[in-house]
Amino acid sequence: MRETVKTELLAPAGDFEKLKTALHFGADAVYVGGSEFSLRANAKNFSKEQLKEACGYVRERGKKIYVAVNVFAKNDDFDKLPEYLAFLQDAGVNGVIVTDPGVIEFCKKYAPVLEIHISTQANTTNKYSAKFWADQGAKRIVLARETSLAEIREIREYLPESVEIEAFVHGAMCISYSGRCLLSASLAGRSGNRGDCVQACRWEYEITEKNRKGERLPIYEDDRGTYILNSKDLNMLSHIGELIDAGIYSFKIEGRMKSQYYVASVVNAYRQAIDGFTADKNYEVPALLSEELEKNSHRDYTTGFYYGEKDSVCSDTSQPKCDWEFTALVTGYDENKGAVALQQRNRFRTGDVLEILSPDKKYFGKTLKIEKMYDENGAALDDAKLVQQTVYVPTEYKLAKGDILRKRVLK
Repeated sequence: MRETVKTELLAPAGDFEKLKTALHFGADAVYVGGSEFSLRANAKNFSKEQLKEACGYVRERGKKIYVAVNVFAKNDDFDKLPEYLAFLQDAGVNGVIVTDPGVIEFCKKYAPVLEIHISTQANTTNKYSAKFWADQGAKRIVLARETSLAEIREIREYLPESVEIEAFVHGAMCISYSGRCLLSASLAGRSGNRGDCVQACRWEYEITEKNRKGERLPIYEDDRGTYILNSKDLNMLSHIGELIDAGIYSFKIEGRMKSQYYVASVVNAYRQAIDGFTADKNYEVPALLSEELEKNSHRDYTTGFYYGEKDSVCSDTSQPKCDWEFTALVTGYDENKGAVALQQRNRFRTGDVLEILSPDKKYFGKTLKIEKMYDENGAALDDAKLVQQTVYVPTEYKLAKGDILRKRVLK
């Protein structure tokens, strides 16, 4: 048995529905953005009232919630910051994710109870910078994605035990150093450092030579790397044991802009893997979990910089791939009808075979063939084609509210 190490699975929550999904599938904590001072301005984010409600929902379930206040602040941002930070503290937020030293000073002054988590945007890549942030009152440091496992071990040994290390384990990576990028601002007038990134690095680009109008030139990769902008997606599912051994406390999934289905799928896979590695040092990730990460929208996978810079993070396409679609959300099981209640998310018909995504291992991965289905009035249906209509499907599977059904889509 591996020595018991407390870890945290930290999931993105772009809105309240995704927050509920993340917790249902096993997240220990969620990170969200408020309507201000967050680097995901185009996510739905949370109003103040929604943040209050979210804090209560999370607290009732013994989980935690962190709010991103990681904007690169300008002078006039500080006029509204004291009131906002005090609000977060009063609402019951567990911690704030921050980058700017000025914002950190305001946190300590106006919301001293809030934990300070240093954002990956601070690009902490060494033990001395980590110690500096710890000395400023940081409870947690979200390391730069460019940090290797060997460096993380050194950082962990150098820090006080009370200071936690958080690191990204899955999701989109930024082509710019620790996400500090001016490409969006330069090409579209929208700053990624102010929460308004258009993801210009995901656009399709061509290279032409000035005197050869219209002639496209190929881009090659050599042993020094490649020179296109789009990055692969991070996937460390099979390496969780090594991350635990390196001293990482919080395992962070990227994706506040990702779908509810994405959150469910990825959180479920990492929850099971973390539990497996924590319990048994010889644990091997089963094929079912590895395959799970192929069933949500993703680009080619990489281990990023954890093992140095040998694994290129660049991809030859910006297009994500996924052969599965979110078909229905389980809203409960009706014992009297012997049927599972579903909220339609994509069209399905009788005869379709749907696969179950559930945190309950006895159902996860099983299939459910739609032999019969009924509407809310008991009328038989052959085709669930109305958006978010309620459908009852007879089955012995007593699925829980929040479980998901999906269908393979041939492309």
